[in-house]
Amino acid sequence: MSSTTVTRGNSHETFYIGPSLTPVSVASYTSAAQTFTIAGLQTSDIVQAVGLQGAQTAGIIIAECDVLNPNVLTVQFANTTSGAVVPAAGIYVFQITRVEGPLPTTAV
Repeated sequence: MSSTTVTRGNSHETFYIGPSLTPVSVASYTSAAQTFTIAGLQTSDIVQAVGLQGAQTAGIIIAECDVLNPNVLTVQFANTTSGAVVPAAGIYVFQITRVEGPLPTTAV
């Protein structure tokens, strides 16, 4: 490869954020989408939950994370227990992948 060619993928950058979140109760055997304001998030960002710094409430799972509106993180908490429970409040760590342009529809 020549020194003037830059190999590029479709990921512009990957970084981590650690916002302090205070989720609300999730009913038994269900999931609930909860929103949190996080400045700088973009609707094209891909979000993966890394975890909570501390102990999570028993039976709570982070099922999905999205940025459906600018600056708003949506976290889907799933409750696998027979009673309503509140996910633990604290510092949650998320990996944000910012894509470069639209996502391709295939891998080839």
